[in-house]
Amino acid sequence: MALSSDEIERYARHLVLREVGGPGQARLKAGRVLVIGAGGLGAPLIQYLAAAGVGTIGIVDDDTVSLSNLQRQVIHGTPDVGRPKVESAAEAVGRLNPHVRVETHACRLTPENAPALLDGYDLVADGSDNFSTRYAVSDACFAGKKPLVTAALGAFDGSLTTIRAHETGPDGQPNPTYRCLFPSPPPPGSVAPCSEAGVLGALAGVMGSLMAMEVIRALADFGEPLVGRLLMVDARSMRFETLHYAWDPDNPLNGTGVRTGPEAAPAGAPLPAR
Repeated sequence: MALSSDEIERYARHLVLREVGGPGQARLKAGRVLVIGAGGLGAPLIQYLAAAGVGTIGIVDDDTVSLSNLQRQVIHGTPDVGRPKVESAAEAVGRLNPHVRVETHACRLTPENAPALLDGYDLVADGSDNFSTRYAVSDACFAGKKPLVTAALGAFDGSLTTIRAHETGPDGQPNPTYRCLFPSPPPPGSVAPCSEAGVLGALAGVMGSLMAMEVIRALADFGEPLVGRLLMVDARSMRFETLHYAWDPDNPLNGTGVRTGPEAAPAGAPLPAR
């Protein structure tokens, strides 16, 4: 996919990178990424994907901008309070990079609508804030054979991994699913929502930017993805650690006991919000 003269100047710092160059930038331009959530994680993620020249960004969010969002959801501004987040985010992308197409989905992703929402996208980036959506997204990505970059935020900590459970690893074993890492959600009430526990605003920027890095590396085809690795960030000590995890043969998606046919994979059930 050819770049215009304006795009060549815009992406000049990418084009001189050996790992990206013209072919990598063309892959970014041809890329179609679905972002789940235009909040704390989605806001910086969307901004950096747009700045990098990802050709099409789909945004799924059913919420409106509130004043308490603005401490961390930097794609929105004070005049946007009360507006649908997908509209505010799309407008911000248009200001940042007119070469990027935005597709808005003003709805909440569910097990029922997930297949249709994911259809036509190359990769999914999940920045949702509740367990119900996370499991629905990860199950749908497995069924639809879509790579998934997923992250989560706590008050002072964050985590990030890439799921490519529809593929096999170098050892010939299936790659792990989200359910290999987190077989079930925590008990109801055990994790306080953001409105009660709080969250460090700049941490959302760090984790959203790391998500963008993982997406860009996947689309431009360089580096080693976080498959089977969970990156954990502790903002209080500024410590980055990596936990390795593997395929669980008992997982319900691609485990050894999974049945084939219409009842093979479970849909994400309603789970407690975080």
